[in-house]
Amino acid sequence: MAGMRAMVLERPGSPLVLRERPVPTPGAGEILLEIAACGVCRTDLHLVDGELPDPKLPIVPGHEIVGRVAELGAGVNGLDVKGLTVKSLVLGERVGVPWLGHTCQACAYCRDGRENLCDAPLFTGYTRDGGYATHVVADARFCFPLTGSSDDAETAPLLCAGLIGWRSYRMAGEGRALGLYGFGAAAHILAQVAAWQGRRVYAFTRAGDVAAQSLAKSLGAVWAGGSEEAPPEPLDAAIIFAPVGALVPLALKAVKKGGRVVCGGIHMSDIPSFPYRDLWEERQIVSVANLTREDAHEFLAIAPQAGVKTTVTRYPLVEANAALADLRQGRIQGAAVLIP
Repeated sequence: MAGMRAMVLERPGSPLVLRERPVPTPGAGEILLEIAACGVCRTDLHLVDGELPDPKLPIVPGHEIVGRVAELGAGVNGLDVKGLTVKSLVLGERVGVPWLGHTCQACAYCRDGRENLCDAPLFTGYTRDGGYATHVVADARFCFPLTGSSDDAETAPLLCAGLIGWRSYRMAGEGRALGLYGFGAAAHILAQVAAWQGRRVYAFTRAGDVAAQSLAKSLGAVWAGGSEEAPPEPLDAAIIFAPVGALVPLALKAVKKGGRVVCGGIHMSDIPSFPYRDLWEERQIVSVANLTREDAHEFLAIAPQAGVKTTVTRYPLVEANAALADLRQGRIQGAAVLIP
């Protein structure tokens, strides 16, 4: 097989560089994918900007991968190799690869069904190479067959914005009035699910971001405004997708008694101090960490039922730095996706 191309982060704070590499060989329980599309997530931006600790370097970012199986490692066809029992996949099958790339299956969290909190995980595009490339090797146990939309670019954001968004959404509870702070890739997906379920969605954007507010309303939001504005009614819950700690006190003020504020990102700027009375009356602040495979199976089944359609801007693989810059500057509506 000919070589592969990858956009590589060699030093945090520096641009990605295009590198030619040999195509990797999948090990036991792994598959080699030929990548069709990879979403650009804000977590990738935190990685490139040096805001996440201890990445594997050099690293190929990207964890919203849609690809097709090009090679099977030992154990992927139903054999048991070194304790691996993997659902069979076939050559050419279309699969998705998410952020959670491997867990130990042995720590207390894994044994308790909370593999998202595993003590020894690997993360796609952070501690193992990801999808800003033409090929990637992935643990077959953490890949998901894709049977929904046939558009690879439109499917890619579901693999993180959708999955992490879904976990955040479930943690927000069953309330009917839901606030979404930061109307980017995750919020534009979850707004559609919430509207499909009959909830009232309130979208909070950067002040004056008319385009994002218009997108939110087109996807079912009953109201859209700036993050510092008060919603027309008290919220049952709020999810914060923007990595801005100052939004936490604002969201607490917007939720009613017993309401919950969910912080849905892996990184957030410091939360400023706020009066205890804003937290009182059994309001809660919780964070979301990673995802479980159960989350993925649930969401990938619900997304087509809800008629979820992603809004994407496509970039060639070699323009990964431009996609990251556009995301950093808030110039993207919906999600950015790289096409090899």
